[in-house]
Amino acid sequence: MKILGISGSLRKASYNTRLLAAASAMLGDDARLEIHDLADVPFYDADLDSGDKPAGVRALLDAIGAADAVLFATPEFNYSIPGVLKNAIDWASRPAFESVLRGRPTAILSASPSTLGGVRAQVHLRDVLSATLTPVYPSPDFLLASAHKAFDETGGLADEATRQFLQRYLQGFVDWARTTASAGRT
Repeated sequence: MKILGISGSLRKASYNTRLLAAASAMLGDDARLEIHDLADVPFYDADLDSGDKPAGVRALLDAIGAADAVLFATPEFNYSIPGVLKNAIDWASRPAFESVLRGRPTAILSASPSTLGGVRAQVHLRDVLSATLTPVYPSPDFLLASAHKAFDETGGLADEATRQFLQRYLQGFVDWARTTASAGRT
């Protein structure tokens, strides 16, 4: 299974991008994760939406279209998702009811230095994805609180219980995504 990882952060030392990298290392032989950088996706502009789309948008749409599933990792900014992530979803949600996101299995991770781990951003991202007819993995959320303390010197998760929970979350997501994908994109 090919999973596309999308981080809602552009920061070079992003906790969410690091969380996607840790997730990638934990996937079994039956799945692989490729992280897509959103830095080249311009602000959504309906005038640019018809005809030739900007190169960064085409690359994003192609990457989503080639993936069996999408794994989002989002920080929380002011009780919501970052603008860069919402912008990418706005581009990917077109055309309405026929977008590359429609019916594609997704899951959400979040990492934050706060003690809440980005829970409000996850709730908001679920709402945004529901508007695009994108199914989201219906499991307990994976929230990485105190993310500034969560990674070891190699970039992996420092805490064994957190690693085990992420491992179970990812395996459940892969199993669910296969079932969802085999049911067909509606």
